[in-house]
Amino acid sequence: MEKRELGRTGRQVGVVGLGAWQLGADWGEVGEDEALATLHAAVDAGVSFIDTADVYGDGRSEQIVGRLLKERPGLTVATKMGRRVPQEPTAYTLDNFRAWNDRSRRNLGVDTLDLVQLHCPPTAVYSDAAVYDALDTLVEEGRIAAYGVSVETCEEALTAIARPGVATVQIILNAFRLKPLERVLPAAAEAGVGIIARVPLASGLLSGRYDEHTSFASDDHRAFNRHGEAFDVGETFSGVDYTTGLAAVERLKPLVPEGMTTAQFALRWIIDQPGVSVVIPGARNKRQAADNAAAAQLPPLPEATHAAVTGVYDELIRPLVHHRW
Repeated sequence: MEKRELGRTGRQVGVVGLGAWQLGADWGEVGEDEALATLHAAVDAGVSFIDTADVYGDGRSEQIVGRLLKERPGLTVATKMGRRVPQEPTAYTLDNFRAWNDRSRRNLGVDTLDLVQLHCPPTAVYSDAAVYDALDTLVEEGRIAAYGVSVETCEEALTAIARPGVATVQIILNAFRLKPLERVLPAAAEAGVGIIARVPLASGLLSGRYDEHTSFASDDHRAFNRHGEAFDVGETFSGVDYTTGLAAVERLKPLVPEGMTTAQFALRWIIDQPGVSVVIPGARNKRQAADNAAAAQLPPLPEATHAAVTGVYDELIRPLVHHRW
């Protein structure tokens, strides 16, 4: 698999990674053995970067990834912190960071965390110099090797990119979220900050497998967070209402080249964007993991196809999301 520089971490990672939210919670039930098999399948297919968080299943995802690390050393694992407590800027202190990091280190079974990201904290946190001083201290103490941020908005990303210690920015980027292409990706590239593209399939919408009859389990955020009831609505279907999303996917399907699935098309679109370090699709089983990784081996999409994707976005999606995030 093609490898790219992961921002200021000094690490090279495969351009398709794996997001491990599905293996923790909020996507319906995934058994531990199936979760571990999914991770192994991803690594077998060339994945070398895994993204998790302390809040996914309240540590369950980290623990499963930790089991993988014992069997498959040499991977780069990013985790996130900050969403297990009430979302107040005053919670983002050095003492809390140490406690959160120590828990993640235990869950993952490592002495030093490869990359720790602030997990979509309150907007004010991104501008707080004391927060970055605390993160620098964690690096000095050897708890973490590098740090980054996960953001909801482009403005939050730009604020973080200006900080010299920020190694990576994780942001929603997909065919339904084009705004980061305007300023965030160029600014990150200029600063040497890595871009981790999350929600690449718009919570599965861009896989092309759903229709108006698809139902989701009650413990799946695609059922319980469609209006932002539990967390930012932008994390569910990228903030696009389900019916409009289905219509847009139908417009995109004719653009998919022969020999490529709709999901692989959506991932390849992201890989083609200058400045992307790694895209992190989730997977609930071995086949999904392998198929996602295979997108890295497919040829870049033609310029005309990229223009057509932008056209669908401008007509159907832009009015709903562009001004929000």
